[in-house]
Amino acid sequence: MKVILQQDVKKLGKKGDIVEVSEGYGRNFLLPRKAAVLANAENLNVAKAQAGSVARKKQQDTDEAKLMAAQLEKVEVTIPVKIGAGGKLFGSVTGKDVADALKKEHIDIDKRKISIQGEVTGTGTYEAVIKVHPEITSRIQVKIVEG
Repeated sequence: MKVILQQDVKKLGKKGDIVEVSEGYGRNFLLPRKAAVLANAENLNVAKAQAGSVARKKQQDTDEAKLMAAQLEKVEVTIPVKIGAGGKLFGSVTGKDVADALKKEHIDIDKRKISIQGEVTGTGTYEAVIKVHPEITSRIQVKIVEG
């Protein structure tokens, strides 16, 4: 029996997949729980249209992320920090600090998506990686200055 999954089912497939299941499993488990519908001609056409819509949305999100990444490449942020004797930092510089500095420049990015390459040990220029999309990242320059 062929069915179209209406939700993710463990060890079977994801929402929208067309899968072959045994008669009993389909009639007694999947269909009563509304986890799947029969794969007849009408339902197949609806599933194909939804799959096309999902693909277009995913492509649009990827294009927007690429554009955002290209714009972020040009950004450089300056973060003032307290520095003690011997040029040592008080505390540390994290993704939250970079996110706050970006917010001052009217760029809103979640602090969990920002990671600083290497360890920030003193003043200078460092590189931060921003995860714009699951497969698209952007690098920005972070200047650490005494202040």
